[in-house]
Amino acid sequence: MKPVVEGGCLCGAVRYRASGESDHRTFCHCNSCRRAAGAPVVAWTTFSPARFEFTKGPPARYRSSPPVERTFCSTCGTPLTYQHASFPGEIDVTVASLDNPSAFPPADHIWTSQKIPWLELGDHLPRHERSRFE
Repeated sequence: MKPVVEGGCLCGAVRYRASGESDHRTFCHCNSCRRAAGAPVVAWTTFSPARFEFTKGPPARYRSSPPVERTFCSTCGTPLTYQHASFPGEIDVTVASLDNPSAFPPADHIWTSQKIPWLELGDHLPRHERSRFE
């Protein structure tokens, strides 16, 4: 039986479910993610879009750049997902929007070249100046 996880926004208007194992658990420091979340860093985990569904309320969609679409709650603003056209087999989910975020600890840091200088990283996770694939 594949694990099933659920999550949603702060106000409860949007809920989602994902099944199967997640991959690419990361802290992202890129300018785009930081600005979209209004946070100094964003934790993500990746699922297969074939095993991901919104179960309550349609999320708002925003194309933050030509290849990227982000979803969020149009009522409370909670950032929910990120999809890049170059990776059609992946949907990234904000770890903090999961019902049990502690079950998805990040494994690395990406885009540290864009990290806010005053943010001190106190862990020993691998760091990538750009994505982990570059």
